[in-house]
Amino acid sequence: MGTQEPDEQARGAGRRAVLGAAVLGAGGAVLGLPGAAGAAGYGGAAGGRGGGLKSLPVPTIVGHRGASGYRPEHTFGSYDLALDLGAHVVEAGDLVSTRDGHLVCRHEPEIGGTTDVADHPEFAGRRTTKSLDGVPTTGWFTEDFTLAELKRLRAVERIPANRPHSTLYDGRWGIPTFEEVLTWQDEQTRKRGRQVWIYPELKHPTYFRKLGLGLEERAAKLLRKYGKDRKNSPVILQSFEPTSIQRLNKLVDTPLVVLLSGANTRPWDFVEAGDPRTVADLVTKKGLREIASYAQGIGPTVDLVIPKDANGDLTEPSSLVRDAHAVGLILHPYTVRNENPFLPPKFRKGTAADAYGDVFGLFQAYFATGIDGIFTDNPDTGLLAREDFLSGRHVNR
Repeated sequence: MGTQEPDEQARGAGRRAVLGAAVLGAGGAVLGLPGAAGAAGYGGAAGGRGGGLKSLPVPTIVGHRGASGYRPEHTFGSYDLALDLGAHVVEAGDLVSTRDGHLVCRHEPEIGGTTDVADHPEFAGRRTTKSLDGVPTTGWFTEDFTLAELKRLRAVERIPANRPHSTLYDGRWGIPTFEEVLTWQDEQTRKRGRQVWIYPELKHPTYFRKLGLGLEERAAKLLRKYGKDRKNSPVILQSFEPTSIQRLNKLVDTPLVVLLSGANTRPWDFVEAGDPRTVADLVTKKGLREIASYAQGIGPTVDLVIPKDANGDLTEPSSLVRDAHAVGLILHPYTVRNENPFLPPKFRKGTAADAYGDVFGLFQAYFATGIDGIFTDNPDTGLLAREDFLSGRHVNR
C-alpha cells in the first residue's frame, strides 16, 4: 500500500518481541487454526491460474507487503513468512521502475528508508531531491539506478523504532524484481500444493510515465509472459490512480482494484489532469458505478469504512460496504497493524510505541461491516481474528 496510510512514520521504542503465532513448517499451520492455510482448495488449482476472485475465502487475509510486521517488507523473507503464517493472498510487489525499465518491488521509488543504499559510498552522488506527486522528497530513487546496481543493495526494516525485532534481518535479503515474484509464485504454488495469490500495486504510475517508464505496459507484458493476464488468474492488480487501472483494463483481463485514500484527497492522476474530483466523489453511488465499469474492487483506507472522530476513535460505519456491494465491487480495506501507534486510542495498551494493543477487537469491528477482506502486516493475527469472527467467539482481554 501507499504513502497515503495514516501514521506511517510513527516511531517509538521498547516492544514485546513476540510473534502472534508459532509457525509450524512451510505448510502454514498456525496454532492449530482450522483453515489458516488449510484447505488446499482455496485459490483454485495449482498451476498459474486460480479460480477467480470468488474462489478466495471471505474475509480474505492479505499479507501487507508480505508479513511486514515481522520481516523487512517486500523481501522474499517477508513473502515466504506470510505464506507460512497462512495468508490467503500476499501483496508481493509495490512496483516501481529502474532506469533500464525493470519493475522492482519497493514501497516507494525513494529507497533510502528501505535499503542500505546510504552505506554505499559509490552511490552517495545519487542522493537528490525530487517532487514525488507534489511532495518534495529527498533520497535515492530507483529510476536513477540500473537493475544491476539495485541488486547490490540489501533490504532493511522501514520502521525500526516500531519493529526493532525486524532489524535482526537487515541485510539478509535483496530487492526482488516483479519477474522474480511471478516465478516465486509458481514455485510456491507447487511447493505448497495450493494456488498462491499475489496482489501487486503500481506505485506512482503518472510519475513514472512522465519519465518514459510506464508501469502498466511493463506489468502487462510480464503477466502475459507468465500466463497471468486472464480473468481467473491468481493476481489482483491495484493502484491509487484510477486512470492507471483504466489503462490496465485495456491491457489485461486480470482482476483490478482501485485504491482509495482519505475522503478529501485527490488521486495524483486527477491533479495532473485537472480533474477536480476527490475520493469523496469516487465513493458516492455514482462514483462507485463508474469504478465498477473498469474494475472488480476497491481498496479503501479503513477510515472510509469506519470513520474516526477528532480523537481518532471509531464512530459508526459508513455506507461504503453496502454501496460498493450494490454495484458488484469487492472491498479489501487497508491496513491493520498490531502496534499501538497504528491503532485507535481506545484499542491501545500502555504507551509504548512498539507494544501491541487490542488488535483483535479492531479486526472484529472491521469484519462486522461486511468487508470482503483486509490488509494486515500481521497475517497470523488476522487469521486468528478471522476465526474468532466466523465462529462467533469473542476473546476477552
